[in-house]
Amino acid sequence: MHATTDPASAEVDRPRERLFRLGAGALSDAELLALLLRTGARAERAIDAAAALLRASGGLSGLGRCVGPELMTSHGVGPAKAASVLAALELGRRIAGRRLPEGAPFRSPADVFAHFHPHLRDASQERFAIVLLDGRHRVLREEVISLGTLTASLVHPREVFRPALRASAAALILVHNHPSGDPTPSPEDREVTERLAAAGELLGIRILDHVIVAERGYHSFRESGLMGEGPEHAEAAKAPAAFRRWKSPDDSGVAATTRPR
Repeated sequence: MHATTDPASAEVDRPRERLFRLGAGALSDAELLALLLRTGARAERAIDAAAALLRASGGLSGLGRCVGPELMTSHGVGPAKAASVLAALELGRRIAGRRLPEGAPFRSPADVFAHFHPHLRDASQERFAIVLLDGRHRVLREEVISLGTLTASLVHPREVFRPALRASAAALILVHNHPSGDPTPSPEDREVTERLAAAGELLGIRILDHVIVAERGYHSFRESGLMGEGPEHAEAAKAPAAFRRWKSPDDSGVAATTRPR
């Protein structure tokens, strides 16, 4: 007897063979997705089903924002295949944006963006988080404070500073995302930042920065001079981004500097 090969399975084997021979980085987005889908609908090849799904969702970034029912509107994608895709996307996000270990340093807004971008770039609603820091700007932990459009009523100082007081944090970094992809701060973003910075001064817990994370980059309130501090900070904010970093009180008490990293 002769072994028979399902045509759809043969199409998946080709990307699989290329993956083992050349590495996953050599495969296209459609080929990687085809390996998750396994087969297409009836005679449709898995690679074609994968390409169609990518087109329908707007590429990988759009795929990352899809939920199960949206994936299942694509021809040949049922609950099992949709679950495989969602699980793979979540694993990728967790690997790229794993929680910060205690004691890790944050030296610049770029560090914040690098950590939170994988978490937040595909989120369909705004998330407001804080990073608790010790006196040398080392991470104590991070916490999500609220979900939904950022407003002064939604982000109350009590909810922000309660975990900071419990952890004896010396400083905080505020972080939230813009699902629109544009990191430009809104009037509400500025109002919330000013309110929390004022509360932090009263409590002796400094707001080191507020970083807005979006698909097209980030906005740092400190880099742009919007933290409402003295002239030394305004001068530092004019420096090229590559040469700005935060400094802990141990470094001289100045939070932003033009010294190269």
